[in-house]
Amino acid sequence: MNALEQQLQYPLGDALPALGASLEVAPGVRWVRMPLPFALDHINLWLLRDAIDGVPGWTLVDCGITSDTTRTAWEQVFANELGGLPVLRVVVTHMHPDHVGLAHWLTERWSTPQHECRLWMSATDYNAARLASQSTTGHGGESAANFMASHGLADEESLLKIRARSNYYASMVPQVPARFRRLMHGGTVAAGGTDWVCHVGYGHAPEHMSLHNAALGVLISGDMVLPRISTNVSVVELEPESNPLQLYLDSIERMRALPADTLVLPSHGRPFRGLHTRIDQLKSHHDDRFADVMNACAQTPQTAADLLPVLFKRKLDVHQTTFAMGESIAHLNALWIAGRLVRRVDAQGVHRFAPS
Repeated sequence: MNALEQQLQYPLGDALPALGASLEVAPGVRWVRMPLPFALDHINLWLLRDAIDGVPGWTLVDCGITSDTTRTAWEQVFANELGGLPVLRVVVTHMHPDHVGLAHWLTERWSTPQHECRLWMSATDYNAARLASQSTTGHGGESAANFMASHGLADEESLLKIRARSNYYASMVPQVPARFRRLMHGGTVAAGGTDWVCHVGYGHAPEHMSLHNAALGVLISGDMVLPRISTNVSVVELEPESNPLQLYLDSIERMRALPADTLVLPSHGRPFRGLHTRIDQLKSHHDDRFADVMNACAQTPQTAADLLPVLFKRKLDVHQTTFAMGESIAHLNALWIAGRLVRRVDAQGVHRFAPS
């Protein structure tokens, strides 16, 4: 446990649900953990005791990626953890593959002639997922490689691997449900006799929805607030002049309105208390990174690729490099849009940033 984690409280200690099993974290709320084939090797998913139209069952929150391993683990959950009751709906916090990947399979798996197991999701992220599952734009391939090259990534091996990831998103999200119910900020998901209020978050995903239950004192934070790592906030080639990092920082600041002792159920890491403390930590982290970027740019104009060793001290694989480049550009764009940096493009189309 690092020094920042020690400032948080972990009411379940080191307990983790086994693959295909669950742990209760609050009345009617159970924790499921599924593997991921990345350095970030797991995702937390949630089961909410529920009833719809008088039929008792469960609501699932987030899905895992499309894989035989995840399907098999879900089948074990269905057989052993649901008390013989059906899944009534699937709520997805946002469009990233580890969250929406199996939504199509899950909703089909649990739909009957009497009840359609519906996907609930924000409209922006639903449509982004639907488009991304049918297209390579924005999630790897030639356009992503060209965008990163325009921000200084010159390593041919990395660029070749990024070009080869043209079906990256669709490989984990081959399809999304044909119909959905829209989640909106301030709206509610009534489950188990209590209301889960939607809190929109920007920057990490187009329209991320976290869910707060005041009666239980629980926040399903998705990827907006994580206890051990900072949330990935990236600029992608679809929106090259975007400012997602400022959007993200503004979003988590709004979460400070929730009680400080809220039990936070994150998508990665362990459930914790200390929401306000973690918001402070995340804001301080990015303030430090802004300072690092400004210091580097003051020495000599920097590309996003130049800043990778400044922002990331560990060796990066191609998956991590893709995210790291997006984050590096996000820090530069935030400072550029705030007027603290100027951006210039050289004859080869490469962007460099220097103090204004």
